[in-house]
Amino acid sequence: MTSARYLEIFVEERSMEAFLRELLPRLIPDRQFDIRVVGGSGKKRHMENLGERLVACGKSMFDGYRLIVMVDCDDEDCFDLKARMEDMARSSDLVSRSRAADGRWQVANRIVKKELEAWYFGDWNAVRQAYPRVPENIPHRRRYRRPDEIAGGTWEAFQHILQKSGYYPNRLPKIEAAREIARHVDPNRNRSPSFQAFRDAVREAVA
Repeated sequence: MTSARYLEIFVEERSMEAFLRELLPRLIPDRQFDIRVVGGSGKKRHMENLGERLVACGKSMFDGYRLIVMVDCDDEDCFDLKARMEDMARSSDLVSRSRAADGRWQVANRIVKKELEAWYFGDWNAVRQAYPRVPENIPHRRRYRRPDEIAGGTWEAFQHILQKSGYYPNRLPKIEAAREIARHVDPNRNRSPSFQAFRDAVREAVA
């Protein structure tokens, strides 16, 4: 597999874009990248526009280019969602990471379980650097031990913790929080399996 000189990432919301623009220069400091919010903000628009975007990528694909497509799982069946994304890649004549037996993939489909905020729970040290008043023991509480399996919505849980700690009494500003936390994230310590899957695909692309 040729090392990617240029990495493009499709995301569904601007908070993920803000998070990755802070994180990627440290994760892949010697590579060019771009992040695109596909079809506006939101999962529905993202999925509606994804097929058309993939077809365009397939027609303009060049050696040294890799694409990562990211979608929040939310309350969907993650296996069904991944299968839909794989079908879109196949229909666009793109070789996905899941189908490339020799490692020569063009697109990697990644599911964020359940939302970006799960990645915050996966690196609580980064959260505490951005918001020092939040409790230190959150990762040890039963509800939060598995970042990708937090019941009741991860952004709601995250907002509740911040508000109880005296931050953002009205509503969590998702883009601002994403940017602040990403500045402190250590990619090697994050406990979220979906973050680890994304991180590993990025590193493989540029290896």
